[in-house]
Amino acid sequence: MLFPLSRNVGSDNRVVVTGAGVVTALGAGWNINAAGFRAGKTAMRPVTLFDVSRQRTKIAAEIDLPEHLPPTQLAAKKVQRLNRASKMLLLAAHEAWTRSGWQLEENLPVVLGTTSGEMSLGQEYLRQAIGAPGVFKKQATRVVHYQAQRQALDLCDAFDFCGPMTIISNACASGANAIGHAFEQIKNGRAEKVLAGGYDALCHLTFAGFDSLQALAPTPCRPFDVERNGLTLGEGAAVLTLENFTSAQKRGAEILGEISGYGAATDTHHLTQPHPDGNAALASMNAACAVAKISPEQIDYLNAHGTATPQNDATESAAINRWAGAHAKNLPVSSTKASIGHLLGAAGAVEAVVCLMALRGQWLPPEISLDKIDPVCRFPVVREPTDAKIETALSNSFGFGGANATLIFRRWA
Repeated sequence: MLFPLSRNVGSDNRVVVTGAGVVTALGAGWNINAAGFRAGKTAMRPVTLFDVSRQRTKIAAEIDLPEHLPPTQLAAKKVQRLNRASKMLLLAAHEAWTRSGWQLEENLPVVLGTTSGEMSLGQEYLRQAIGAPGVFKKQATRVVHYQAQRQALDLCDAFDFCGPMTIISNACASGANAIGHAFEQIKNGRAEKVLAGGYDALCHLTFAGFDSLQALAPTPCRPFDVERNGLTLGEGAAVLTLENFTSAQKRGAEILGEISGYGAATDTHHLTQPHPDGNAALASMNAACAVAKISPEQIDYLNAHGTATPQNDATESAAINRWAGAHAKNLPVSSTKASIGHLLGAAGAVEAVVCLMALRGQWLPPEISLDKIDPVCRFPVVREPTDAKIETALSNSFGFGGANATLIFRRWA
């Protein structure tokens, strides 16, 4: 069963991005990440955050967090209580906020996507509850700060604003759905500005869960490789400041790019496996194109979900082939998970920033680790650093349970 979403928005508001912040295993900030993605740098390494001696897989794309966070409105005690995911989110948000030039907003909507929230705190709660059931020290704090809305509240406190808050947990489509929801709020005139993004941090509970499913590869992932054998987990965060064009124009703001389309579809085929024909992925891409009022032939680059699992890549390839038709042979495609791994709820948000980087820099992010392309791919997979003239980019994000989201970005001349 398929449930597509393609809304005919009732407003002519153009949605632009005036700020973007990103943190991945390549580093913290736009410049270092743009350089890494442009070169196809791979950031996977042996796991050091927790003991993986009992796991099949020993690698991930870990982030080296800075010793100190940039200054915000958070009190010193609150900063000390922040855990890994919260720190990533604040780093990305600070860069986006600073670049946007936004000032204090009394009623600024926030839309964030995540799969785990601050799962490390839930993990520690569970370990203490099992290992020392009569000891309650720090347990109440873990319960409060484990929940995903707590990281969003810390974000609001850090920049001293309040407004409607939406947390989307739609598996690996969460970050893209968050940006898409923010896009619709502005497009439909319900908001002038929205802060949106996604975040997720590595933790042992999540890592062990994916490993037990045998979804993780023992070597760095190779999306669309004929011998791919699973995904590599990563961690990170990306935050975008979205606003309508009129608002940005009045402020004289620098515009990083435009979001012109968003589509979503639900595939109820299987708990973890997508429908082999890629029906929901196809519906999602078609829906985004309908909103953007463009055809597949007008897409110059496609950032694939590309997890490097046998099922996902085959399904996504089938969907791209059907969606693009004859244009597929001329459509550059790559998965930047080859550089930073799969960031789960943060993936779609980070890959949105990658699309903006590529559009501004006029280059295509390659998959250097790719050896032999799966014949199912009727499209060229970018395998080396490439300069290219691109005006429009499409990004796919698909999640367990059949959640599918597609975003379309346009270069701002």
